[in-house]
Amino acid sequence: MTDEPLLEMRNVTQRFGGLCALSEATFAVRAGHAHGIIGPNGAGKTTAFNVITGIYAPTQGDIVFRGQSIAGQRPSHIARNGIGRTFQNIRLFRNLSVLDNVRIARDARSAYLWPSALVQLPSARRAEKENIRVCAELLKQFGLGDVMHEQAGGLPYGSQRRLEIVRAMALQPKLLLLDEPAAGMNSAETLKLVEFLRWVKDHFSVTMLLIEHHMQLVMSLCDRITVLDFGATIAEGTPEEVRSNSKVIDAYLGKETDHE
Repeated sequence: MTDEPLLEMRNVTQRFGGLCALSEATFAVRAGHAHGIIGPNGAGKTTAFNVITGIYAPTQGDIVFRGQSIAGQRPSHIARNGIGRTFQNIRLFRNLSVLDNVRIARDARSAYLWPSALVQLPSARRAEKENIRVCAELLKQFGLGDVMHEQAGGLPYGSQRRLEIVRAMALQPKLLLLDEPAAGMNSAETLKLVEFLRWVKDHFSVTMLLIEHHMQLVMSLCDRITVLDFGATIAEGTPEEVRSNSKVIDAYLGKETDHE
């Protein structure tokens, strides 16, 4: 494994008029790690995800992925380059089937061009058939094979969360960004989610970067944690290092971390 980080945020600043959402934010994500981003509401966590995935072009600074700058690139290019993402608020195509939700992501990586698909050339038909097979197999691996032909919007909440992860994995990402994956889950569901995410990371050899307020999940899943406050990086380290950092305790975790 190379010592070069898979992803680097290098002094990234993001301004919206007079608001500075990120202020020279800096952190590095190592390949094979689960890396958490924590901080109070308004700390700039989701903004960091948005600049990484190309929704915003950073006002200044650089974002380097696999040794190449991706700052300001189109979201579609960044996704094809190996970064997948889920959202805090589930964003499925609710009226489409479970299978079609995954096919949309998989089709984005297809080698055939749209003119060949439009006239249904044999190469396009073969590629489409293979994509359906791969998506169906992926859904089976994630325990959603039995519901692949049901409407996505009709799935239970936990299954919709899982489907969103499947759709991101259909892009075959090297880096998977998870925006509050435990949102709306109780403690028992969160414990199951930790084991599920560990399985995804190990089984698919994918690096994870996640935003999460649920400290039990962050501390038990993540190898390293970055802490943001007012858009700036105030700490980075192992869970134990972050847990005992006085700046982090004052800004975010509070004294209850002493007995968690």
